[in-house]
Amino acid sequence: MNAAEAAAQTPATGRSAGRLQTVVVLVVAAVVIGLAAFLIGGAGQGSDGLTQVNLTGDVANAAPTVGGIPPDFTATTYDGKTVKLSDYAGKPLWLTFGASWCPDCRAEAPDVQAAYQKYRPQGLSILGVFISESASDVAGYAGRASLTFPIVVDQRTVIASTYRTMGIPTHFFIGADGKIKDVRIGALDVATMDREIQAILGK
Repeated sequence: MNAAEAAAQTPATGRSAGRLQTVVVLVVAAVVIGLAAFLIGGAGQGSDGLTQVNLTGDVANAAPTVGGIPPDFTATTYDGKTVKLSDYAGKPLWLTFGASWCPDCRAEAPDVQAAYQKYRPQGLSILGVFISESASDVAGYAGRASLTFPIVVDQRTVIASTYRTMGIPTHFFIGADGKIKDVRIGALDVATMDREIQAILGK
């Protein structure tokens, strides 16, 4: 190959290298964007919407699992009442973790309240655990959102840490036998709420 031929092929080679570099950059960017979406959206099975949380309590014990007994706890509601999980022994219970600062929790709150009103006469109990906020903040939000089921305040994420609640909302559906029937991570639609509730009610 003479000098003239080499000079004629150089631009084409440069263009090929440039195209390859562009493809590599696009692939890397797609991977980064996909990973970011995964982390933001949460990895919970069945999650429709999830807000990540930072647990500051003790996480030494094993996380509660389906078929197991949920850890007991004692806490105070935003209006000053003492509540124990064991108070609900023998009753179907929906234990839901959330917060007023969580967009996904706020989005599903009206449906949770509606489910409470619909199924409470059939024996359902709902207990909310609101994390990383004060009793006054929870009280203000509960009033604005017209939430009537009891909500305990877990400002230091002690309960959330025990339950390994890495994102909210997270829902534990507990049967009358005291065992966890299902755990759902992320916001729930009405149909899913109905199925989970009917399962612990034995419908």
